[in-house]
Amino acid sequence: MRKIISFMHISLDGFVAGPNGEMDWIKVDEEIFDYVGKRINEDDIALYGRVTYQMMENYWPTAGDKPTATKHDIEHSKWYSKVHKVVLSKTMKDAGLTNTKIISDNLSDRINEIKQQAGKDILLFGSPTATHSLIQLNLIDGYWLFVNPIILGRGIPLFVDIKDKIKLNLLTTRQFTCGVTELNYTVDRQ
Repeated sequence: MRKIISFMHISLDGFVAGPNGEMDWIKVDEEIFDYVGKRINEDDIALYGRVTYQMMENYWPTAGDKPTATKHDIEHSKWYSKVHKVVLSKTMKDAGLTNTKIISDNLSDRINEIKQQAGKDILLFGSPTATHSLIQLNLIDGYWLFVNPIILGRGIPLFVDIKDKIKLNLLTTRQFTCGVTELNYTVDRQ
């Protein structure tokens, strides 16, 4: 069975974006790009909320073609074009979208259908609103968090309206030179 892994950059105080969606505080460098690139190449479905998908779609399809494209831009652009994308949205339609499926209703059933298919992990990229919905439905199986060395004080939190405890098992940690710490957890369903 596939697992949904939430891939998120967070502040030390648990925010995934500033009060107006700002993400300019996130530290990403070549070391992190290389590390994340190896991991995401192991997965074959990328899951997004509408806002994050539209942001990705506005940049990644052509990012590798630009004269100023970095190694990361080229590699991630290639990956983005081949990965199957699933978008959670009540307003988007999938007519004309390449390699993209829109889920707009029956979220739990539709996600569980995808999880039952043979394949690799499903990475949920950013997408705080989608993440909140999936947490409420107990559909997230792991958290791949990149804790940035900053305290924002306010913004969009990763965890909201948690009704029941969610027990986690720590799989790995990694400290990056830029001060970011990776925490990789699975949800303990026992």
